[in-house]
Amino acid sequence: MLHGDLLGERARLTPDKTALVCVPQGTRHSYGDLDARARRVASMWLDACGFKPGDRVALLSHNRIEFLDCFFASGKSGVVLVPLGTRLTVHELAFILRDAGVRAVVFDVAFSAAIAELRTLVQVERWIAIGDQPTGSIATDSLDALLPASCGSVTRPAPEDTCCLLYTSGTTGKPKGVMVPHRMVSWNAYNTALCWQLREDDVSPIFTPLYHAGALGAFLTPIIAIGGTIVLHAGFDVTEIWETIVRERCTVVLGVPTIYKLLMEAPQFASADLSSVRWLISGGAPLPLYIIEAYQRRGVVFKQGYGMTEVGVNCFTMTVAESVRKKGSIGKPLMFTEARTVHEDGSDTAVGEVGELWLRGPHVSKGYWLNPDATAAALDRDGWFHTGDLARRDEDGFFSIAGRKKDMLISGGVNIYPAEIEGELLLHPAVQDAAVVAVPDETWGEVGAAFVVLRPGQHATDAELGAFLSTTLAKFKIPRRFIFIDALPRTPYGKVVKGDLRDRLMR
Repeated sequence: MLHGDLLGERARLTPDKTALVCVPQGTRHSYGDLDARARRVASMWLDACGFKPGDRVALLSHNRIEFLDCFFASGKSGVVLVPLGTRLTVHELAFILRDAGVRAVVFDVAFSAAIAELRTLVQVERWIAIGDQPTGSIATDSLDALLPASCGSVTRPAPEDTCCLLYTSGTTGKPKGVMVPHRMVSWNAYNTALCWQLREDDVSPIFTPLYHAGALGAFLTPIIAIGGTIVLHAGFDVTEIWETIVRERCTVVLGVPTIYKLLMEAPQFASADLSSVRWLISGGAPLPLYIIEAYQRRGVVFKQGYGMTEVGVNCFTMTVAESVRKKGSIGKPLMFTEARTVHEDGSDTAVGEVGELWLRGPHVSKGYWLNPDATAAALDRDGWFHTGDLARRDEDGFFSIAGRKKDMLISGGVNIYPAEIEGELLLHPAVQDAAVVAVPDETWGEVGAAFVVLRPGQHATDAELGAFLSTTLAKFKIPRRFIFIDALPRTPYGKVVKGDLRDRLMR
């Protein structure tokens, strides 16, 4: 039976293989060791804490081995993990704790100040600290003190039992808790390992935050499934990442466009030994072609993926040869993944025509926690998840993302896709970052406004950027306004918060 104890299954097969390298501590852990740690946490929840399968436990922590202990303990206890974003405000954290109805909060002592404030706002049975509490802090339970000396009770959840609640970033409205079942976790891991052709000798660094679906689904669980090695960073540090890729001989690397851009601009980019790297893959946001081309010039294969919290972060795949031939595409759907692009009426679009991307398969979540209306709006009766992303399919079955449905603007009755304009703007030598949003217009209904971040020491004018775009884009697509700013507002995972940009225009 497909179940959630992915780590336990791998540890049963290769207990002595290195599963994890913790970069800050310089420690190495076998699959057997990692599995025993997770079993102790599961025992603690069921015995010492008295939690039952289905109870929710929140986790506020930077990347560290205890995060993995708690995540994998869910598959051994039935307790539902609620990872919390480390950049959220106390107000935002309090909303999630109330919405999820958590019985306990496990927290890194680095967040002791936020926890002290949260304890005045939310009633929670247990506050469990990872590490030593600062002097004078409010008394809490200690993870180390609660852990049993050896493994006690564990239980195996059913495939449709919820593994974790992953709250959306809340770029519009209140965050929603995505119900991720154990079936989804395991299927995503197995199918990614198979279709992305991962290997037991693969070594993959994780420097994106573990509380996000991207880090958990790519590559933590797929690498665990295949028996490879995870290299865990506490956070994002350009120099440390380049040094680790070289030292640990990393083979497959996941990042978001912002991260690859920062790595590309670092001095190590030109000389780092990348001979071990089989390929890089980007997700989370549209990837400018100039970034792909820069890495390809260094002899590195660069792929682009697609996914979202609600459907698993890995939904498409491509071969190494296709990553060059179909540069800019997200590839073909994974095995047993169905994909459609549809019109507003639900009819399929033609080849090359833009429509909303719908996905169906065993990788799809159960919907949103305590939010049946939102679930019904996104997940239809036939099992299709309506992603809200716009995509097109070519004659060979490869998909490309055109942008978000809610970001599309209609000017004079013609659809305009901001992602296309942003991609062209980023090719300008003076432009470091760019985002296009729709603004009302009395004549055309909507027109585009471009927010532009210039490279240090560079200069450009509205007229220059408009003229540059006119060489590749139709006149009606060129933004009517260019607003120069120091930085774009982004979520912790790199997505531009376009609502903030629209608000700025309305002030």
